[in-house]
Amino acid sequence: MIKRRVFISGATFTLLTAPLAAEAQQPLKVAQVGIFAAGGPGFQADFEPFRQRLRELGYVEDQAPALVVRDAEGRAERYSELATELVRLRVDIIVVQGNVALAALKQATRTIPIVMAQIGDPVGAGFVASLARPGGNITGLSNMAEGVSAKWVELLKEVAPKATRLAVLLEPRNVAHANMWSEIQRAGRALSVTPVAWEAGGPDEIERAFSAMGSERIGAVIIVPHPPAVLHRRLIVGLLTKHRLPAIYAFREFAEAGCLMSYGPSMADLWRRSADFVDKILKGARPADLPVDQPTTFELVINLKTAKALGLTIPSSLLQRADQVIE
Repeated sequence: MIKRRVFISGATFTLLTAPLAAEAQQPLKVAQVGIFAAGGPGFQADFEPFRQRLRELGYVEDQAPALVVRDAEGRAERYSELATELVRLRVDIIVVQGNVALAALKQATRTIPIVMAQIGDPVGAGFVASLARPGGNITGLSNMAEGVSAKWVELLKEVAPKATRLAVLLEPRNVAHANMWSEIQRAGRALSVTPVAWEAGGPDEIERAFSAMGSERIGAVIIVPHPPAVLHRRLIVGLLTKHRLPAIYAFREFAEAGCLMSYGPSMADLWRRSADFVDKILKGARPADLPVDQPTTFELVINLKTAKALGLTIPSSLLQRADQVIE
């Protein structure tokens, strides 16, 4: 039997809808909300804004076990089991992080409302009919927006202007990655940079990719976001350091671990905004009628310590644009 990691904040977390003054004598309605996370390092910290937003919306903690969290820890083999378990528990809503996790959840239920906290290209992946009219039982937030993948190329070219070939670590079977790859290729042509794709679903593939980068004259690396990359981030950052390669990732967890840069949506903001979808559904809204939102807050994080180790000088104009500089 696969060992399951389960954690519930403070052992319990209850969503108790605070009544209006006129209804103060009526019993509070307790809702049970499942959280299905692809997970990995940083998940618990990024998830805290979700809980904070629920408090702001009038929900009360530490009364009953209403928030049920299942973290796959980036391991794809766990998704089907955990999705089935949450459905069996008959939770009222499920908030999900990660495309593969959502694919497993979609197979498990077509009736329980699902809120996407961080999903890449939900239309292209077939999760919703359209952003404006999602249909079905799924709504929430996409974790990427048009132009972000191109921005990775632009930022790397800005800090490593001599780089003419970029390695792109991705999962080719991921529909969202296919779209990001197309955008990266277009940006590469505009900047006279050639992207070279490598599959990076596991440690063996990651190590083979880095071993081949020398002969391919790779000058910088883009790590396309997906759970295996997060799960193996220490390995990736170690190989980047060994091969002295500047790299960029979508979220700050890589920059904090030693990657040169990160640029992308704020995961904390996405989790926070997903709480608003939960609130609307608990109050009677149908997922099919709630348009899918896209990111509105983006973060640029630069690891200046890594830049110095690589012998790179970060332009002052870029440092001024950064939301955080790690020294």
